[in-house]
Amino acid sequence: HSSLYASVLLILCMTSSANGGNILVWYTEASHWINMKPVLDTLINRGHQVTVLTPSVSMFMKTNESSRFRYEPFNVSFSLEAIEAYMEEFLHFSMYEMDQMNYLQIYIRFMEIMKTDFYFSLGYLDGVLKSDTVMKKLKEGKYDLLLADPLYPGSDLTAEILDIPLIFSLRFSLANNWERLCGQLPAPPSFVPAAMSKLTDQMNFSERVWNLLFYALQDIVLEKTFWKELDEYYSEVKGTPTSACEMMSRADIWLMRTYWDFDFPHPFLPNFKFVGGIHCRPAKPLPEDMEEFVQSSGDNGVVVFTLGSMINNITTEKANMIASALAQIPQKVLWRYRGEEPETLGANTRIYNWIPQNDLLGKYIFSVK
Repeated sequence: HSSLYASVLLILCMTSSANGGNILVWYTEASHWINMKPVLDTLINRGHQVTVLTPSVSMFMKTNESSRFRYEPFNVSFSLEAIEAYMEEFLHFSMYEMDQMNYLQIYIRFMEIMKTDFYFSLGYLDGVLKSDTVMKKLKEGKYDLLLADPLYPGSDLTAEILDIPLIFSLRFSLANNWERLCGQLPAPPSFVPAAMSKLTDQMNFSERVWNLLFYALQDIVLEKTFWKELDEYYSEVKGTPTSACEMMSRADIWLMRTYWDFDFPHPFLPNFKFVGGIHCRPAKPLPEDMEEFVQSSGDNGVVVFTLGSMINNITTEKANMIASALAQIPQKVLWRYRGEEPETLGANTRIYNWIPQNDLLGKYIFSVK
């Protein structure tokens, strides 16, 4: 089965036949959705039909943002305010709390946050798998494959119910838990550093011991906060004891959003494909005022500063500290920030609600001296 579909998505991306494929896309959020959209646009340009599962509550997925996609909406029981409050809690933990905690405190706090995250994940799943209306539409849709970022679980179970191939697209999971345990990707701790461990492939003995422990600790945390409850949910839906990790292992292709020279050396499998840059597009012209600002930097170049798609605001103290630091460099700075303008903002820095990073990176080389 795996060999039959090993190149399904790659073939779909390459073909331009009018008889295109019918592709179902699993819901996701934030930068994961931002990265997914250019891929979907490319598939549509090649003549394929794309239908996106879209929750009734989402910060980024909007059914009116593109007429090119078909949308299959489903309802969830929680509010947008609840999601935003959770994200604020998670970001505050990752940006501020961790600096003041020891490892034990970090793990306890992380497990609390993971439980909240899992509550939302199950809410999304209920909206799809426990909705007779949605599942009936999906079965009638006669899809050729399901494309998913496994950040939100359930795509594997849905693909099995619909009896269609499953393609994963991801950068990495914590300590490569999904890739190792479910995708069967070899990761010898003697020379393959765990994702998020801050280690390299040049480890001394004590670092190798810590790498082994890091793998084990992350696996224990995820087993307690993720896999155990997901196994129970999958078993309830299927009516038989089911391993969620085993379900994930049935993915036909794992598209890894990186490239071989960006990672440390490690073993790979035939169904793991490097697709770093798959979301990149030809650069579009910049807005006139932004183009003028960038050009005014001359040979110094420019710096793009952003904290990612989820962080829209930070404390006044942090904002002033960042602005003060940026004011001391010779480059012109484009800063994505939605808070109140810092008092220490330099003349070389401009604040934007949104920055067209693809267009900037496509036209200019950035450097920091």
